[in-house]
Amino acid sequence: MAGTLFVVGTPIGNLGDMSPRAVQAMAQCDFIAAEDTRVTLKLLNHFDIKKPMVSYYEHNRAQKGSLILDRIISGENCVLVTDAGMPAISDPGIDLVDLCHEAGVSVVSVPGPSAIVTAAAISGLDVSRFSFEGFLSVNKPKRREHLAELVTERKTMIFYEAPHKLAATLNDLYETLGDRRIAIIKELTKIHESVERTTLKEAAGKYDGIKLKGEYVIIIEAKKDEEDGEEIDGIALAKKFVSSGMKMNDAAKLAAQESGMKKGDIYKALTEDKL
Repeated sequence: MAGTLFVVGTPIGNLGDMSPRAVQAMAQCDFIAAEDTRVTLKLLNHFDIKKPMVSYYEHNRAQKGSLILDRIISGENCVLVTDAGMPAISDPGIDLVDLCHEAGVSVVSVPGPSAIVTAAAISGLDVSRFSFEGFLSVNKPKRREHLAELVTERKTMIFYEAPHKLAATLNDLYETLGDRRIAIIKELTKIHESVERTTLKEAAGKYDGIKLKGEYVIIIEAKKDEEDGEEIDGIALAKKFVSSGMKMNDAAKLAAQESGMKKGDIYKALTEDKL
């Protein structure tokens, strides 16, 4: 009889947030698939749990995923954990979960802390509808494309960001989205947890050249209601995309989708503007 994959949430900072059920799952499983075994070992030591671990992360998931699945199919129970929070959220664990479902293996949730909803809850912004955007890509074309798609987003947006990239991301967000109310949330559940409520205009440039520590969540308010009925100028939007580095054809296509204007008309305006 096949075993079970337990998707277990772990603390995002404060070890007191580890649930009794999560401790039980880790203590009773056959082995643990961990993003970083060194990080998970500290957690196991704190709760006096001794279990074998398998390293499962971004660069070995293709190889290790099938090996972990084979062990589960053979009857072993596996606990999947990430370094902090719920696995499979901006995390390669999603591939293992998918493999198990495809193979008919039982996948069971053991819910725990999540930086997304925790940050949303203390931001003070309207998060009745939100879009989780994860980390912006460091690949410049993909980053520009991602940002361009957010110009007309009508939901509050939530991003993760590393300290050494925070300044550049805030600058890019302001350049693309204009001024919006935001919350910059640092070190959730830890000693230096903080919520900075400000605007993109005020935040852009504020952290340039400053060495930061900790992990950050950025929450950006949706477009205001009064903006919803405004017509979108497809040509102006396309010019904005081009100025951020997007190719004219791609800019015209995306602007057409967002504005309802014809791509050909937008592209013609862009080319004439270049003459």
